[in-house]
Amino acid sequence: MVFRTLVRLTGSNDNVDDLAQDVFLRLFRALPSFRGEALVSTYLYRITVNVAQDEWKRRQKVDRKHVSLSEERGDGEGSSWTYEDRLQYPGADVLEQMEQDEFRRMVEGHLMQLSQMERAVIVLYHQEERSYDQIAAALGLPVGTVRTHLHRGRKKLKEAIAKEAQR
Repeated sequence: MVFRTLVRLTGSNDNVDDLAQDVFLRLFRALPSFRGEALVSTYLYRITVNVAQDEWKRRQKVDRKHVSLSEERGDGEGSSWTYEDRLQYPGADVLEQMEQDEFRRMVEGHLMQLSQMERAVIVLYHQEERSYDQIAAALGLPVGTVRTHLHRGRKKLKEAIAKEAQR
C-alpha cells in the first residue's frame, strides 16, 4: 500500500524505496505517541502523504535550480517499465494492451497536472479505495473539503481526457 501510494502520488518509481523507508521510519518513531483515535492504516496514509508532499517540495526546489534529471538523461515517459507492464494479460491482445497502457499513461500524466491535494484525494479514493472519512482523517481535512477536492479533480481529469481525445 505504501509503495503503490507513493508511486501514484509522486508519479515516479525512481526513489520510491527511499521514500517508503522514510515512511516506515517516521511511523516507527511516531508509534509511541499514537493515541489510537484512528486506525493505524489511516495514520500510515497520513505519513505517506506527508512524505510525498515533502518529495514534491524537494522536486520543486531542484526544478527551479536545475534541469530535471529526466530531461538531462533523456528519459522519456515510457522508459520506466515495471514488471506489470511486461506481463501478458489473459484475454487481451497486444493492441488492446497497448491502448490500455497508452490510456493509463495519459490519465497518470493528467493526474500529475492536478494540485497536490486533488491528486492525493483521487489516489486515496479511487486507487486505494478509502472512504471519505478515512481520507479526511488521513489528510486532516473536513469531509466536505475532501468531497470538493474529489469533485474538482475528477472534473479536471475528465476535461483533460476529453480535450486529448478530440485531437
